[in-house]
Amino acid sequence: MHRITVVGGGFAGLTAAVTAAEAGAKVTVYEAHHTLGGRARTAEGPYRTNEGPHALYKGGPHWSWLQQRDLIGPLAPIPPLEAARLRLRYRGALRRTPPFAMLKLLRPGARQAPVDVDFMTWATEQAGEEAARAAAHYSAVAVFHHDPGTLSAAFVQERLRRATKLPPEAHYPRGGWASVIDRMAARAWNLGVRMETLSRVDTLPTDTPVVVATSLDAARRLLGDDSLTWPGGRTALVDLAVRTRRGDAFAVSDLDAPGWIERFTAQDRSLAPAGEQLIQGQIPIAPHETKADGVTRAEQLLDLAFEGWRGRVTWRSAAVANGRTGAVDLPGTSWRDRPSVDRGDGVYLAGDQVAAPGVLSEVSFNSALTAVSLALGRHHLDLKHA
Repeated sequence: MHRITVVGGGFAGLTAAVTAAEAGAKVTVYEAHHTLGGRARTAEGPYRTNEGPHALYKGGPHWSWLQQRDLIGPLAPIPPLEAARLRLRYRGALRRTPPFAMLKLLRPGARQAPVDVDFMTWATEQAGEEAARAAAHYSAVAVFHHDPGTLSAAFVQERLRRATKLPPEAHYPRGGWASVIDRMAARAWNLGVRMETLSRVDTLPTDTPVVVATSLDAARRLLGDDSLTWPGGRTALVDLAVRTRRGDAFAVSDLDAPGWIERFTAQDRSLAPAGEQLIQGQIPIAPHETKADGVTRAEQLLDLAFEGWRGRVTWRSAAVANGRTGAVDLPGTSWRDRPSVDRGDGVYLAGDQVAAPGVLSEVSFNSALTAVSLALGRHHLDLKHA
């Protein structure tokens, strides 16, 4: 029987653990925190905020994998009336529709963007500078970068297409991402996976293959490998609860600068107490900017779309996600150029900043499957399973 060690009990680590156990391996997961989930944790208490990603994209491979195992659970659909309350800030005012020229970049037959040119340069040639800038800013909902226009055109285009697809790919597990993590953990447990929390690993075992499913920063320290670096986003995360008021926007995308605000209780009222709405925002900030700069920009969006919100606040919180928002690809690079999964000597990386395709959590998922496949010495697993 194969034995595999997994370091990290987040989405990537649990994906690796379940996949390896299904293939007959004996798996041990070590998680440094007292709970599993990594950035896919959902806060306990009356305000169920997500520490990590907020939606599952149905178009990704992880969707069918989770669905086959009944791990997604109940979803919280967006009511049509709420979906109609999506607003865009453009030229300082709220709009219901994007600038017409921006639609040129979203049409199904649009040219495939190149890898070696930045998005602003390429998109300006296609639709003009104003539309290119608005599209770059809109992509921040899936990029988490303060200047998406400077990134690889191919990288931004893929995320822009996925984020604007109709019907929307984004789906919301009821109760937050913790509900998915709990099901994955139960699946792993039933397969015989041994899971040890509050178990920080400082030295890798040498008697089993190891899947390191941590942040790239943590993997660099653990492996003592200074080459394990890749650019990512830096984002101010703003969470607040307000007393309910009819007419509040469902979401606001900032086309004047990167930023996104969403009212998550529009689809899932279990995330906040009755009579309150939970609003979450992500505002990408530059290296020289502070959390306060991001909060100020979030408040500007709130002023536009949530009338009287300051007098309705019942709870609020703010934090900075630095290097925890996934990889971004600069011009001339793609996911293939990121740190490889196979590190040699039976060590494999999994996470959202390593060499695997996909958008958002799909990168963690794909890298976890690759890591387990390599660890088991197979070119691919029998993934009735994948």
